[in-house]
Amino acid sequence: MEQDREIIFLKPQLKDVVWGGSKLRDEFGYEGAGGSTGECWGISAHPNGDDEIINGRFKGMSLSALYREHREVFGGIAAEEFPLLVKIIDAKQDLSIQVHPDDKYVKEHENCPYGKTECWYVMDCPPNAELVIGHNARTREELADMIHEGRYEELIKNVPVRKGDFLQITPGTVHAIKGGFTILETQQSSDITYRVYDYGRLVNGKERPLHVQQSIDVITVPDRAGEEALSHTDGLPENTMNKLISCDHYTVWKLQVTDEAVTEQKYPFLLASVLDGSGSVDGVSVKKGDHFILPAGYGRAVFAGRMELILSTV
Repeated sequence: MEQDREIIFLKPQLKDVVWGGSKLRDEFGYEGAGGSTGECWGISAHPNGDDEIINGRFKGMSLSALYREHREVFGGIAAEEFPLLVKIIDAKQDLSIQVHPDDKYVKEHENCPYGKTECWYVMDCPPNAELVIGHNARTREELADMIHEGRYEELIKNVPVRKGDFLQITPGTVHAIKGGFTILETQQSSDITYRVYDYGRLVNGKERPLHVQQSIDVITVPDRAGEEALSHTDGLPENTMNKLISCDHYTVWKLQVTDEAVTEQKYPFLLASVLDGSGSVDGVSVKKGDHFILPAGYGRAVFAGRMELILSTV
């Protein structure tokens, strides 16, 4: 059917945060972004940021309504709510040291359908950069002591990373994005984050709440993340879909288009974000900062131009 060939473009939801910067305004040109916009929810049906469709026969609908009313667009998958959320993060300052719960924990304690497994593609970072990934506690008792006593420097592990690196962050992993990073994050559609430590920062004269007990509950002990989370993507073939991860919740690819790339959209849906450059998909113009969906049944897709994309599906 011809309607299956329609590319669905979205208007992102933007989030101003204490650690945000101006890159989403200055480099990506997002309408409404300011000097402290830290997140662009590029593909989201989450209640805290539900994107609007800006073209075609579903124009004006929210992504959550489209998923609810036209499940055929998404291959008729059974997930209760749209399962993925794709965002660009611009961190001018360090984010809090945090941890995410899994599906089982949030269903029991938060009345939410999804925990938060996520992955990061490093779009930009300073030279000799590091991210917080993992911890040094050997037992849960030692973990609790280190947190209660504020021994965070002793607790956390710092992992060297560079532009183009990819990291899988499973629930239970202690992690933090640091200032100077721009990251494309693909995650389960969840907004549950437990703050372990926030550097004593004040927002409107008050410290942001920490989630000490929840963090102690869900952090994996002993740590299994560390450098296992990290892979390098430089040197991957151009003009082809390069799989970065496939787990229970998503599969993610990197696509570096230098001329023309032909791919087969054979999945329930394919989410795409243009991280850099410009070009076209089947003759439809796309540029840096665009987020779109190739629906179920789309079939063969031709990406042309010079651009870098991250794509995902369930």
